[in-house]
Amino acid sequence: MDMQGSRPLAVTQQQAWEALNDPEMLKACIPGCEKFELTEPNTYAVTTAIKIGPVAARFNGRVTLTDIVPPSAYKIGFDAQGGVAGFGKGEAAVQLAPAATGCELSYTVHSTVGGKIAQLGQRLIDGAAKSLAEDFFRRFDEALQARYPSAAPASAGTALQPMPKAGGGLPSWAWAAIAVVVAAVIYLVTKG
Repeated sequence: MDMQGSRPLAVTQQQAWEALNDPEMLKACIPGCEKFELTEPNTYAVTTAIKIGPVAARFNGRVTLTDIVPPSAYKIGFDAQGGVAGFGKGEAAVQLAPAATGCELSYTVHSTVGGKIAQLGQRLIDGAAKSLAEDFFRRFDEALQARYPSAAPASAGTALQPMPKAGGGLPSWAWAAIAVVVAAVIYLVTKG
């Protein structure tokens, strides 16, 4: 599945880059994330417990960062296993660009899932993915506001804006969240 979209952030490009480089911040923002640890340069071990409809499982995965261009872009390769619940793997390209009210985070995701997760109905997956993505972005916006208080008033208007969808499928960030910890995001870590 291929998806793309963007998200306004009410912080500077450098501030967003720093937040996306903070494994503890991401761990706190990814729904169900239990572990987000550096295991070797530009490689992280991730464990997340999620439930989508009748399927609940703990997913263990690996996130690898490549093509890192601080503070504007990188690629994320991800692979997650959830036993009989399924697996997720793929790649995401993330870009940050300055914008009038902060910066714009753009992303393109290509991912594949298999197992019980893939057998669930598309509507159920879409709903769960949207919920996970909105939860991630709400938490991420709150964490950015706490870290950078001067950005708080501007971000209030962007915290829960609808996420773009690609081709009627899952919202991109939600898919990354499910695929990486089928699986979580989130997405969005770099070591630059």
